Amino acid sequence: MRKIWIVAAAAVAVAGLATTGFVLLRPAAAPAAEKPPPRNTAEIVRGDLSEQTLVQGALSHTGERTISGGAGTLTSLAAAGSTVAVGGELFAVDNVPVVLFSGSLPQWRDFALGMSNGPDVQQLEASLAELGYFWADADEVFDENTRVGIRLWQEGTGRTVTGEIGLGEIHFAPGPLRVAAAELATGAPTAPGTAILRVTDLGKSVTVNLKLAQQKLAVVGAAVEIELPGGTKTAGTITAVEPPREPEKDAQGGGDTPPVVPVTVTLDDPDAAATIDRATVRVSFTSETRENVLSVPVGALLALPGGGYGVEVVQSGKRATRQVPVETGLFAGGLVEVSGEGIDGGTVVVVAES
Repeated sequence: MRKIWIVAAAAVAVAGLATTGFVLLRPAAAPAAEKPPPRNTAEIVRGDLSEQTLVQGALSHTGERTISGGAGTLTSLAAAGSTVAVGGELFAVDNVPVVLFSGSLPQWRDFALGMSNGPDVQQLEASLAELGYFWADADEVFDENTRVGIRLWQEGTGRTVTGEIGLGEIHFAPGPLRVAAAELATGAPTAPGTAILRVTDLGKSVTVNLKLAQQKLAVVGAAVEIELPGGTKTAGTITAVEPPREPEKDAQGGGDTPPVVPVTVTLDDPDAAATIDRATVRVSFTSETRENVLSVPVGALLALPGGGYGVEVVQSGKRATRQVPVETGLFAGGLVEVSGEGIDGGTVVVVAES
């Protein structure tokens, strides 16, 4: 009877649990957490990839040189930093101004009737025409038209009217000049060949000394990028490359230094450095270019266990990824050239967090 009672009691207990709503069940497995999407991604892009070499250079005005005058006393000077245009006064000796005329040839003789023909006569007539004192076609012959033009110019500028121009009374330059500094003070005696003014052209250029191992970068006509003080960047063009030479010694004499290749870079837009007189700049030369290639940020590369490199390609929904082996090429500017099966422009890859 006791055994029967125990069984009956157990049955009642089970029935009671069911009545109160308590059911003992096996806990269900928690749903798998969804994999978060990669945080840093980038697209593989197709285009040209260029490797850049940065070299320090010196920015200054082009064509720095000195101007001399005739014998006498220096009585006036154009101010340092000023610009002298064609027809303007550079300085005066014995109170007679030396005037800027336009031309690439220097004045090397007097201008007067009876002189032999030459291109210096033609540039003289062209300058007189530019100033409004000559109306015939400029040629290489000094004739009565030339003489009249000179007389009109002399009369119009308050000079002694002679119809002739003596050596040293004018100075030819291809264009306007900027006065950099005075070499003499007013009141100083002058003589032929004595430097009076230091001048430059209005344009600006950068001088760079490349190492011999970098001379392949020095190609006249090649485009470069110039980083000015403050970080502003502007375009430039290589306009001159000199043969290798020994660099200038510093004030301490220095030790033996390897030869350098002097390169001149002209700013495409001189106004970009209009407020800068002299400065140290950085010049970016293109050392190698690969055209129409695929590239990704270097941070996308993975070192594969078996050797070589791969990238982690983001699949549909940007949640699942797979590793794809790649062949690498040029490394440039934080990018690397890649190729491989399944690699194409627009493919999204994971980039390591910096």
